[in-house]
Amino acid sequence: MVAEEPLLSEVADGVALITLNRPGSMNAWTPRMEELWFAALDTALLDPAVRAVVVTGAGRGFCAGLDSGHLAARSSGAEAAPTRTRGLSSLATYPKPVIGAVNGPAVGLGLALALCCDIRFASTEARFVTMFARLGLSAEFGAPWLLPRIVGHSVAMDLLLSARPVGAEEALALRLVDRVLPPQELLPAALDYAKGLARRSSPLSMAAIKSMVLADEARPLDESEAESSKRNRSPRGRQEFREGAAAARDRRTPSFDPLAPDHRDARSWLSGGIGTWQTTSS
Repeated sequence: MVAEEPLLSEVADGVALITLNRPGSMNAWTPRMEELWFAALDTALLDPAVRAVVVTGAGRGFCAGLDSGHLAARSSGAEAAPTRTRGLSSLATYPKPVIGAVNGPAVGLGLALALCCDIRFASTEARFVTMFARLGLSAEFGAPWLLPRIVGHSVAMDLLLSARPVGAEEALALRLVDRVLPPQELLPAALDYAKGLARRSSPLSMAAIKSMVLADEARPLDESEAESSKRNRSPRGRQEFREGAAAARDRRTPSFDPLAPDHRDARSWLSGGIGTWQTTSS
């Protein structure tokens, strides 16, 4: 019998569903999973049928962090940390919207992946743990950049320094997640939300919004306004606006074009996944 791959991907109704698939280990991260992770994201980005992505875990866990065997080997020096051409935090710069369906524990690297999602739905069984300080590590995978921006400075410091577990209801109160649902309702709700984006929102607009929200962390208001005006005045921007306005006038679902693979945010992500942190006009 051929073993099932540690990551699965499928597309339906404009949404790519990516499932971390090592349920026996609470979907602990491995090099093979990482290889398949980037391959699945690249494939979804290049597929015009995909307009949104949902990420979840198989079984009872979302992602328990780095696999214990690899963690032990790296801590002893028997295994070197991977040399990545793009970081795992590059998910935050992905040009298509990413919805996290956090079905269980999200620990360390798994928590960081959840933070990189644009919107996080959580099961009542979800639990969030930063873990880094208890392993003698500096916080990794973009967590120290993303967490304060999501929950605020002092809450982020509490979670990073103490590495205490946070349950789903507290995570909702802290705005670490956006919705909490019973386990059986989690994935259908996340998929339904993503399908709504795929049906009604412009892929070009969503890519621009994601890029600008990240870039605007480090630039003045007037530069942000100038950038949005330039995007909206571009030929593609005017075309999308005409279709959106016509659909609103006619009370119909808009027919927006897919995000082109050569769009600047897509090119940037495919070439390294870093460039949209500091997007410039082109």
